[in-house]
Amino acid sequence: MSKKDKVNETKELLTPAEGEVICVVTDIIGANYVKATCMDGVTRICRIPGKLRKKVWINVKDVVLVAVWEFQKDRGDIVHRYERSERKKLIELGLLSKELLEGGSE
Repeated sequence: MSKKDKVNETKELLTPAEGEVICVVTDIIGANYVKATCMDGVTRICRIPGKLRKKVWINVKDVVLVAVWEFQKDRGDIVHRYERSERKKLIELGLLSKELLEGGSE
């Protein structure tokens, strides 16, 4: 498979399952932690797990999928970072509000 074939592949859009929520990163805390405002109105401290740590760079205003911890509802693990094209699809499906994206740095 050549590089062009890889670029033209369409990836399946990850939607939130039970216990997962879509969030917008508002602050980089450090030590692999970020602060994110989520679609359910909660601001969570999210951990970047080891499998994503050096492969996916997460910045402020990135849209991420977070698995909420069962024993501590104000914390979670980042499962996936959405690309720009995936963000548009999430907005079209109604899973992400534009207000949260625009007000993500507050």
